[in-house]
Amino acid sequence: MLTYNTMRPRLPLPEYGRTIQKMVDHCLAIEDRDERTRCAYAIVETMEKLFPKVKEHPDCRQTLWDHIVRMSGYTLDVDFPVEITGPEALEAAPGRVPYPGRFMRRRIYGKTIELMIDKAIEMPEGPERDELSLLIAEQMKKMLCAQTSDYISDARVFDDLAEYSHGLIRLSPETTMLHEYKIIAPPSGKKKKKR
Repeated sequence: MLTYNTMRPRLPLPEYGRTIQKMVDHCLAIEDRDERTRCAYAIVETMEKLFPKVKEHPDCRQTLWDHIVRMSGYTLDVDFPVEITGPEALEAAPGRVPYPGRFMRRRIYGKTIELMIDKAIEMPEGPERDELSLLIAEQMKKMLCAQTSDYISDARVFDDLAEYSHGLIRLSPETTMLHEYKIIAPPSGKKKKKR
């Protein structure tokens, strides 16, 4: 009868494969501590040879020894060359990633535009602030054009910019004109038939 991997016990670190796992199991079965230590060192050398990229990391020896201990079910008793990390540190779930709960008035512009507008408000009035305000308005129009195929007026963009900046940045459609953006449809991916 054939044995499939689904019938075999699950591997703690499948990236090393069943052969390395069998080596670790054999190492655990050795009763002499000195012989078991030599066997563990040989397994770590084999792991280094099978995965040469691991040598690029500064703490590669620590990682390999932590992996061999993990593969043994934290029961390997040898003379370790490094301090072994315990199971509570290796198998602990990562902490929750904090997600900013910041409210966005219009998701179409995104958070980056809001941050850029905040920076522009902090700047002293002058040509640099005017240039940054114009660049922000251009980006806002680009984003609106990417979402809709309708004509986007400059007045709409300027109104949104004034609303975002609480009236501190005001551009006029009579004195300032934004570029006209045309969104080109992506290629359909279908090949044309040759005649």
